[in-house]
Amino acid sequence: MIFNWFKIFIYHLKQSKLFSFLNVLGLSIGIASIIFAILYWNNEHSYDQWNPEKENSYLVLNKIGSGDIWASNSIPFGETSKASIPEIEEICFMNNWYDEEVIKYKDQKLLTKNIMVSDENFFDFFPFEIVKGAKQNILKEKNSVAISTEQAELLFKNEDPIGKSISYNNNIYTVKSVYRLIKPSSIEPTYVFSGVKREGDLNSWGNFNYGLMVKIKDGVDPALVLKKMQNVVYINRTVKDAKESGQTVEQYIKENGEVKVIIDQLKTSRLHGTKSSGGKNFPEGYGNLKLLYIMLGLSVLILVLSLVNYINLATASAIKRAKEVGVRKIVGASKNQIIAQFIFETAIIVTLAILFALAIVELSLPYYNNFLNKTLTINGSEFYLQLILIFGLVIIFAGIFPAIYISNFETLKVLKGNFSRSKSGIWIRNSMLIFQFGIAAFFIIGALIVNSQVNYMMEKDLGFSGDQVISIPFNNLDRSKRTDQYLATKQEIKKIPGVLGVSAFAGSFGGSTNSSSGFKHNGIFVQPRNVEMDFGFLDMMKIKIVKGRDLSPQYASDTISSMLMNETLVKTLNLKDPINTIITSGWGNDKGNLKFKIVGVVKDFNITGLQDKVPPMVFINLQTLKWNNFNNVLVKVSPNNLTETLEKLKSYWEKNVNPDYPFDYEFVNKGFAKTYAEQVKQKNLFFILNLVVIVIAVFGLFALASFSMERRLKEIAIRKTLGAETDILLKELSKQYIVFCLIGFGIGIVPAYILLQKWLEDFAFRIGISTVPFAIALISLLILTLVIVLTKAFQVTKIDVLKYLKYE
Repeated sequence: MIFNWFKIFIYHLKQSKLFSFLNVLGLSIGIASIIFAILYWNNEHSYDQWNPEKENSYLVLNKIGSGDIWASNSIPFGETSKASIPEIEEICFMNNWYDEEVIKYKDQKLLTKNIMVSDENFFDFFPFEIVKGAKQNILKEKNSVAISTEQAELLFKNEDPIGKSISYNNNIYTVKSVYRLIKPSSIEPTYVFSGVKREGDLNSWGNFNYGLMVKIKDGVDPALVLKKMQNVVYINRTVKDAKESGQTVEQYIKENGEVKVIIDQLKTSRLHGTKSSGGKNFPEGYGNLKLLYIMLGLSVLILVLSLVNYINLATASAIKRAKEVGVRKIVGASKNQIIAQFIFETAIIVTLAILFALAIVELSLPYYNNFLNKTLTINGSEFYLQLILIFGLVIIFAGIFPAIYISNFETLKVLKGNFSRSKSGIWIRNSMLIFQFGIAAFFIIGALIVNSQVNYMMEKDLGFSGDQVISIPFNNLDRSKRTDQYLATKQEIKKIPGVLGVSAFAGSFGGSTNSSSGFKHNGIFVQPRNVEMDFGFLDMMKIKIVKGRDLSPQYASDTISSMLMNETLVKTLNLKDPINTIITSGWGNDKGNLKFKIVGVVKDFNITGLQDKVPPMVFINLQTLKWNNFNNVLVKVSPNNLTETLEKLKSYWEKNVNPDYPFDYEFVNKGFAKTYAEQVKQKNLFFILNLVVIVIAVFGLFALASFSMERRLKEIAIRKTLGAETDILLKELSKQYIVFCLIGFGIGIVPAYILLQKWLEDFAFRIGISTVPFAIALISLLILTLVIVLTKAFQVTKIDVLKYLKYE
């Protein structure tokens, strides 16, 4: 019986090669889209799932008043929490960012990324497999280091690394262990060095310089631990500072804000954790949950569209098999046997579609990985189980309905040729066609609005100009002398032909600034971003001064007690005439907080991406404070002889500035463009999926129009005999599809508007949704429909009348 079914399937496959191909191709595209989404979903949800400590380990974050959320903490807060909260098993301070430095071993120098510095118990929180060396107390001794297997092979070749000495950050460390990284993990370090720097911060509750993780004991409610940690801050900082300022606690909180403690479980932090300022709670970054849902939702939508398309084609072609079913019923076939046969045929088609889908995915995976910046692969027991589930679901949804529909043919009617007059099947197919139009409208509108938002971001006036300005990493390790070394370097660089200017500031365009300090003025507490900058920085970047003046070397006070504010901060402090206003800053020294005079107001500019509002900012000179956080030197270069200028810069830099590091640079505008790279990806994603949806919709529309018109051939022949003109026939044959298109468009615009409005809410600077995308989508769908339907209709009107009327 199965063999007989297979022969019947092959026969019909040969009889309808085009529609069989469209069936398989449509389903394979839909299945490929869901496979892509599953690969991404599995990868994002697998972060830290290998880690046996994921349930009880928590990252600690802080929020001060209404300011940013920081994934950093103070030393005394962590130590006091550990000492006073018995539910905390242990804590670990670490640099929750990666260093990129040169590691030296004998005469070898290896520029290395993903370097971590941590307390001794790092491996209690991230227990990577130890393959060589000590398995306990790895980082307990001063100047100890653990190294990954990959780096051990690169640095030591065939030597045993255990006990060897390496140089990092001008210090000598002894290799204690070699570990094997387990990926994906929130932290994937190449080296873990001991000795988080604590000097000067042991009693400073206000220095949020350290990443902090806590491990709570089994069975403990994390909400209880959070409540007790909040109380530690309240007693030791809020109450204490209120008392010292001579205020009640309520007054102090009202004016200064309160530090709110937040804890994120390691198990869920990647996708569901509290996003910190900059979005990097852990070095491996913060998962994009919204993009994940967008990918999954659109993929499911495409699969549904493919299934609808398949069901449409299957039911529309049922007329060709109506008599076959009638004859089989007469010779004794049961309804269940007929259903089983058609499900069997569907299973073959789905199997072919999955094979095609896997081929599509395999060929497209490198581009998909580049799009997501990942290294996804088609493997894993979980994926294959999901693939089997997809196979089963597609057969159920694609096969059951057409099989039952076909098995319900009335034997006498179909043998008389009356099935084509059944209206129930037509109604179902038309409803599905309307649904296809609705999905196509959603995708076209979505693509247009996402494209408009991305273009707006790319073209918006940012308040600065990075034209011909390059950013060069300043990897000099002596921070205490960094400013002096930079100033000396600056004078030499300016002598290079083609260099138009040199400056620096503590931050990066697109990545915000490197520090923030809170202060209070007129009873208003603010936590602005700090911009420690060189003279001429604002002028180089074409950032305007709207009141007062820029900082200048002509004024001795500008390296001691002068500051600028941006417009946002001036408005926040309600300063109507800010010039010459005295501010007591949050920057402290041995004599307490410093007093600064405002000498100018800077026009707001977008230092971070357009997703964020312009933050309040203060500007001081690099030489004002003993410490600074700048990591890059900005050089403006002439567009003339650019290659020669960069070569001379490279030669000087590698010889005199950072001989241990390769010369590297990035144009500032290109660096800022990374802030909307994710949106550019989403635009490209919508464009690709839009093409896919339109192709699938065209398949369905073409097939339905073909079957619909072929059923009306006798009617067309009679109309032509009675004198109907071709244009009248074309109008009659196409008008129902225009109606379907309009109904489908009306259905599609509602979810499109709601979901895209929600998507735009993520942007502080965004477009408004106008009627233009909707109008373009409607016109596009109408043109597409008319081209397909009229092409087929025109072909049908050229039929041989006698062929269809000779038996009447």
